[in-house]
Amino acid sequence: MEESSSRRRESTFSLAVRDDYSTSEVQQLFTAIPALNEAASYLAHTTSYFTRCFPGSAGDVEPDEGQELMTLVSEQDTRSLYERESTVSEQVGDDNTSSSINEEMSASSVGSSSPWLSARIFQNGSSIFKDLVDRARKTVRGSADDIGWLQQATDMPPVEDGTKRFQEILESIRNNEHKLPNSVVYLLVPGLFSNHGPLYFVNTKTYFSKMGLACHIARIHSEASVEKNAREIKQYIEEIFWGSQKRVLLLGHSKGGVDAAAALSLYWSDLKDKVAGLALAQSPYGGSPIASDILREGQLGDYVSLRKIMEVLICKVIKGDLQALEDLTYERRKEFLRKHPLPQELPVVSFHTEAGIVPGVLATLSPVAHAELPIITSLADGQPTKLPVVMPLGAAMAACAQLLQVRYGEKSDGLVTRRDAEVPGSVVVRPEQKLDHAWMVYSSPNNDPVETDASKVCEALLTLLVEVAQKRRHEISNKDE
Repeated sequence: MEESSSRRRESTFSLAVRDDYSTSEVQQLFTAIPALNEAASYLAHTTSYFTRCFPGSAGDVEPDEGQELMTLVSEQDTRSLYERESTVSEQVGDDNTSSSINEEMSASSVGSSSPWLSARIFQNGSSIFKDLVDRARKTVRGSADDIGWLQQATDMPPVEDGTKRFQEILESIRNNEHKLPNSVVYLLVPGLFSNHGPLYFVNTKTYFSKMGLACHIARIHSEASVEKNAREIKQYIEEIFWGSQKRVLLLGHSKGGVDAAAALSLYWSDLKDKVAGLALAQSPYGGSPIASDILREGQLGDYVSLRKIMEVLICKVIKGDLQALEDLTYERRKEFLRKHPLPQELPVVSFHTEAGIVPGVLATLSPVAHAELPIITSLADGQPTKLPVVMPLGAAMAACAQLLQVRYGEKSDGLVTRRDAEVPGSVVVRPEQKLDHAWMVYSSPNNDPVETDASKVCEALLTLLVEVAQKRRHEISNKDE
């Protein structure tokens, strides 16, 4: 009996799980808050402890069921049970006695196999627990390994800092010194959800038109995929060029910059003589942690079908395409940029900012549309009355910026981190002013020479782009000579 018990203990021990989770190194996930780092360390050690409590491991080879039964139910116990049955049968040839013995044998068999059944249950529990732990770790880690990957890639061209020159140009614009040429046509490319904000880029277009410059807003379906919008932007550029015989200077905001860059990457052979340059303002060129954290597979969000919820919201409610958000994830951006980098001869300026979180920002309301009321003669003199539709976009951007700062230690405009907005090979503008993601297109015109005005910032970016293009052409002509 002692030998049998020892054998059963050895068999049970052979099914014990081996902990594959290393807790010797706890990565620093929350650099801004040491207390969260301690919590992450505690979670890692607790996870290691609980996984040791469950027998069975996904990495171990699962024993054969027949082998488990032979190990857990010893041969000595089985032989003694049959000997007892034979002895009693010889003494009493009663059917009832035989039946009771059979029942006893069945009960003994079930009792003997209960450790095996428990082991199987614990193996399933271990698998479920391991999946939960893996999802929790992936959720906590998030985009920490992806943010700023463009700066770490060795095959990407370096950037040039143009912040100082940009500030000089902006100061001259405030002094009514405008240098944008009318020999080109300016095309503004809006970003994600621009179809639901009728005032998107309207102030900037009006500002350019008052200076006598030809300016257009690309009316694309912003919630469509990057490649679909790239084709539409290509058509916009060709129509403008053939209609005006002037080259096009593009300025894309947010996803609009990604769409415009994709158009030039995919169709550069058709557009190289029609485009003068590209400026990207607050664009997630390298990817977006917001999009990646929402759509990344294998997270805790899968338990509540977060991806399905986003699909319903974007496809059914907004009438868009989930591909638009997927194209901004780090995985998709890495894949796209490896296949379709921007042409090296294209003049590019990239611009990124940091959102402010002061109390004044939280109370800011951004006008995104106008609502027309019925004509009231006493109020409108026969003209429809328009009321602005405002939203607290500044507060939302400040909250998101604070979240990204706490979780990843990254500065952002609320949606795009500063490092992900720097385009390799471009002239980068890194202003110190606190400007959020929505400010660029929804801020009201500002006549205060001290405060920053969105339309004037766009003018300064395009003026810098013209200078970069002239310098690039000069360098190319010198090489040819």
